[in-house]
Amino acid sequence: MGRFEDLQKHLLAAWRANAMGSTDEHVVVLLPSFSLGPTILEHYRDRLGSLEHRYLLAGLMLGTIPGAELLLVTCVDPGDDVLDYYAALAGPHDPASVRRRLHVVVVPDISARGISAKLLDRPDLLRQIRGQVAGRPALLEAWNVTDDEVAVAISLGVPVYGTAPNLWPLGFKSSGRRLLQAAGVPVPCGCEEVHGPSDVAAAIASIRRLRPRLDDVVVKQDNSGAGDGNLIVHTRRDGIRIPTRRLGIECLSEAPEWFARDLLEGGVVEELVHGSRLTSPSAQIDIGPDRSVRVLSTHEQVLGGENGQVFTGCRFPANPAYAAVLAGHARAVGHLLADRGVLGRVAVDFVAVRRRGAWEVFALEINLRRGGTTHPYTALRHLVPGLYDEVGGRWIARDGSTRCYRADDNVMPQGALGLRASVAVAAVEEAGLAFDRAVGTGVVLHMLSGLAVDGRLGVVAIGRTPSESDELHAAACRALALVSEPAAR
Repeated sequence: MGRFEDLQKHLLAAWRANAMGSTDEHVVVLLPSFSLGPTILEHYRDRLGSLEHRYLLAGLMLGTIPGAELLLVTCVDPGDDVLDYYAALAGPHDPASVRRRLHVVVVPDISARGISAKLLDRPDLLRQIRGQVAGRPALLEAWNVTDDEVAVAISLGVPVYGTAPNLWPLGFKSSGRRLLQAAGVPVPCGCEEVHGPSDVAAAIASIRRLRPRLDDVVVKQDNSGAGDGNLIVHTRRDGIRIPTRRLGIECLSEAPEWFARDLLEGGVVEELVHGSRLTSPSAQIDIGPDRSVRVLSTHEQVLGGENGQVFTGCRFPANPAYAAVLAGHARAVGHLLADRGVLGRVAVDFVAVRRRGAWEVFALEINLRRGGTTHPYTALRHLVPGLYDEVGGRWIARDGSTRCYRADDNVMPQGALGLRASVAVAAVEEAGLAFDRAVGTGVVLHMLSGLAVDGRLGVVAIGRTPSESDELHAAACRALALVSEPAAR
């Protein structure tokens, strides 16, 4: 790690250059490297390109950071129409200037691997990127940082704004629970370091002693993300508690083979928090190379999938009834992580439940990476510059007005498969919904390459109030559905 540590000494100068309004010339290399286990990557194989293209929203920084040049590495070419779309959003008065500073390097490999691993197979493209950086101050922003991202950074001579691989286990579910408790943050009743059916059974038995009326638990793999490594396990059959002696046989009986196999690497078991009113908020922080901790945002996560545990979108900001509590907990966690050397974006996921007239908040996990709330926040930050008020739980624009948004990564209008990106953009514009710089509200599209894969794209709807954001989101979905119907016929 010696070479990497030496490289990281150059991060502070590049990080300071990449500030709002900065004219200091520098380069940001975007590496949307989903460097996870092969099971999850195989699951998302066909969609990796469109997921990587969420990072194009970072191109909006070119309108607010004049000294920045941006370079995105991806396995699928987003196309000139899409790049022109973001350039016009970032710099409506001079999109050509923005477009000259927005570059894409395509690694034409659609295998189920992270983009970093693919790039390492292409020394010619690494040389090309080095040539584009040309010795200027630069930083590399990755989705997560593993040995592959470190190898890319060393090859490029560019420091990484992210947590080093040796610290990655701090974000595992087991170590995350321990760190949360050390920070004084409440967590659900549970057990760490489970490695198979017998451990799961023992954990359920332990939780039962504290929660005699326990119904369901969540089993989570240590090294997983987006809810894909979570499994809900019922501890009762037909309302009758499963005997402790049979838990080992039944607890993972309905789990996919890959889940049981991957759980051998470690995980946690937690009570599934229940309540008539239940939400899934999160808080996002940024830890600078100067060890500063900044609360960026809070969100309400929108979860879906077969198990109701998979992230599909979000609303910003979180409920003001507990947004300040989330921010306080996240800040406490951030300081502990900063002391351990963690860098860059961190998210803390929570569950909030309404009981006896008050909200209770429990932390669920720590994510030492960028996530599904990163790209919509990036859009807001650069389209409506301002600050997040962590006490009031709101975004305050420079003119003192507030903004909210509804973001969705899974808009799938019937018949949208094969729809051209330019047609989707035009549909939103013709409906009068496109983001308007003059008023600071409207809709921004992303993941447009997903239209060619499964008819899926993303929407960020920015409004002055939560209801306006929801209305813009719904109207955009209707407009996209209308333009998709002829394509289906």
